[in-house]
Amino acid sequence: MLSAMLLLLAQASAPQTPPIATATAPAAPTAQWPARDAQVTLRNFRFRSGETLPELRINYTTLGQPHRNARGEIDNAVMVLHGTGGTGRQFLSPQFADDLYGPGQPLDITRYWIILPDGIGHGKSSKPSDGLHMRFPQYDYDDMVEAQYRLLHDALGIKRMRLIMGTSMGCMHSLVWGETHPDFVRALMPLACEPVEIAGLNRMWRALAIEGIKADPAWGGGEYRTPPTQGLRTAASLLFVAGGAPLYFQAQYPHREAAEAFARERVAASIAATDANDLIYQINASRTYDPWPRLEAITAPTMWVNSADDFINPRNLDYPRQAVTRMKDAQFRLIPETAETRGHGTHTAARFWKQDLVDLLKRTE
Repeated sequence: MLSAMLLLLAQASAPQTPPIATATAPAAPTAQWPARDAQVTLRNFRFRSGETLPELRINYTTLGQPHRNARGEIDNAVMVLHGTGGTGRQFLSPQFADDLYGPGQPLDITRYWIILPDGIGHGKSSKPSDGLHMRFPQYDYDDMVEAQYRLLHDALGIKRMRLIMGTSMGCMHSLVWGETHPDFVRALMPLACEPVEIAGLNRMWRALAIEGIKADPAWGGGEYRTPPTQGLRTAASLLFVAGGAPLYFQAQYPHREAAEAFARERVAASIAATDANDLIYQINASRTYDPWPRLEAITAPTMWVNSADDFINPRNLDYPRQAVTRMKDAQFRLIPETAETRGHGTHTAARFWKQDLVDLLKRTE
């Protein structure tokens, strides 16, 4: 359920954690998209842990313009939610944007107002590396969704979303959205996640990644003067493997030397762009996630897509197929594994599920 490191996007600010793991080399954003960045400050934000921040900064990127119906309400807002370690701007990459935002495409920006937020702890939003380090509030997915709601409803004045879709962690956020704000969205499209508590192997390797960082003496309880490189190497290596695509990697790197060089390059890039405290928080934010008991609360029409070669969400776990039978109007599709699919990162290659999005928008017109 972690985002693939398909996109190491350049930002105007200091380096930040890239989306995790990789099935391809990173792709640069397409310069043609007229994206705009903005920020809102949420005052006295209270977290589920009981902690508060006097000011919680939420950064977001937009494409297109809001449209208002006869009642003066915005009716064309679409939010896309990133995965662990990602940012909203990752959705400007060619493999996502070029298939979705252009004229006549499913999310044509002359028709839709696209909102791409940076989640709490990510990108240019408030995060531990801003200065609080391990004293930053222990946020979880419910906190992240609440901040998104306050961005959309309170700051941007949206009463109902046309669509909320998300990849990996954003996929899980989509399900949380469906349960906590069932009337706020006309359609949901979760991509690459499970509807159950993160346990089993999924929790094991997450815990090992966190413990690998904390075991590095250089980490110093989060007050490091130089990056805990060995701990980050442990975490980045685990995340690289978790996000891999076996058939694709075999086809692209059939010889030992090239395979080893690619892995080293991707892990090194991840280490260089990652803050250790931010990564600990990002991974651990999933600790309270568990939509399974309340799936019946999700009434918005839903199109849920996973991929068969996803190590993090293995095809043998049949939870999504079970889940949609408990939801009011939901469908599930498993993308077959091929030498072209990208493991967990298939969620960010729109060509694999573009028609599913078209169909969802059509049936919720």
